[in-house]
Amino acid sequence: MSRRQLHDRRTVHDRRTVRPGRLVAAGLACVALTAAPAWSTAGASAEAAPAQARPCSPGTGGWVGSWETAPASGVPGPRGVASGYTLRQVAHLSVGGTAVRVRLSDRFGTSPMLLGHVTVAVQAPGSPTAAAEPGTVRNVTFGGKPSAAVPAGHDLVSDAVRLPVSSGANLMVSTYLPNVSGPVTTHPEALQTSYFATDGDHAGDRSGSAFTGTTVQWHDLTGIDVLDRPARGSVVTLGDSITDGNQSTVDADRRWPDVLARRLLSLPPSGQAGVLNAGISGNRLLLDGGTMGVKALDRLGEDVFSRTAVCTLVVLESINDIQQSPHQLDPAKIEAAYRQIVGEAHARGIRVVGATLLPFKGFAVWSPTLEQTREAVNAYIRTSGTFDAVVDFDKVMRDPSDPLRMRPAYDSGDHIHPDDAGYQAMGDAVGLRLLFPGQYGSGAG
Repeated sequence: MSRRQLHDRRTVHDRRTVRPGRLVAAGLACVALTAAPAWSTAGASAEAAPAQARPCSPGTGGWVGSWETAPASGVPGPRGVASGYTLRQVAHLSVGGTAVRVRLSDRFGTSPMLLGHVTVAVQAPGSPTAAAEPGTVRNVTFGGKPSAAVPAGHDLVSDAVRLPVSSGANLMVSTYLPNVSGPVTTHPEALQTSYFATDGDHAGDRSGSAFTGTTVQWHDLTGIDVLDRPARGSVVTLGDSITDGNQSTVDADRRWPDVLARRLLSLPPSGQAGVLNAGISGNRLLLDGGTMGVKALDRLGEDVFSRTAVCTLVVLESINDIQQSPHQLDPAKIEAAYRQIVGEAHARGIRVVGATLLPFKGFAVWSPTLEQTREAVNAYIRTSGTFDAVVDFDKVMRDPSDPLRMRPAYDSGDHIHPDDAGYQAMGDAVGLRLLFPGQYGSGAG
């Protein structure tokens, strides 16, 4: 789906709202380029707060983005189930807080998605399970109502739910979808086991016994915010399969943004920040990719700027522009796209860190011609001054004996995606002072 199609859809529905960024008549926050309403004990407020309303500094209070996945395409429900099922999806949070709110999406749907019943709960400890920790199941409302319809082409943010969650906890979001009449908005490469029941509403179940099906995709769930006073804000990682964690261990949270999140959580509370993963496997910077998502240039609004309290953006995109067909061999086009991303982010007060492209010699399509483009792009990232800071993943990941290849100890075996050790090295390579300059001492990396 093109950016134009998404824009046209939002325009149709925005005519039924008061103004973009305000609540629709039913009291629901339809997100285009704005975040959700601020928390009130009485339910959703009458205004949707801008994503950058909260300063990027510790101790300012308010909402922080804790988890994200970027929608890639629309598909039938799990295993072709279209209606009357309950999804129980697991999301590994970065920062914790005293309350949560969830973001559900019908971005790739062709008709409104009816939410019959939605709950949140902390996943029970132990091995992967659909069971909730006792006493943590909470009903979720939308404008004070227990059900809602997400307009096609839109995201919807819930009311606040009082539920204390720890940093690094697994939150389960259960959605009962009684009548699905079109594609379900999906992120295919979850690398996280979630669950579904096909026999009606089980959103309120503490037990996981009804959830006999499993899926390693995320459906309709795209974001979780927490109410967290100490954290300074959130960091978005925009990328492709390498940011998505392709080839990392399922249910182990070994993607490089997960590593970065754990490093931030090891700091005192005032130094912590949420980490939001906006990677999509197969995604490109310049061209749409069908089931691999809208091109990065055209999903900035939904996947970066609309997220909550975003302070810093880390960009690792364009290896697929180079290696996928049709190959983009002109580095100037990629460089212009980087400048556009930085310009749009700076206009919103967001710092941008550029990441160099990993070596991929040995991958099926590698050639000296493609390599020449990769090296030109990396030289631009390092030396142009376009980015506020640079993390040199290429230097960290390349084999000293053959710099065009990935280190064997970091190579998953396909010569383009890292393994768990490689993702660990990437997450460790991101200097925390690059994310928030002047905020961390010399020991923070």
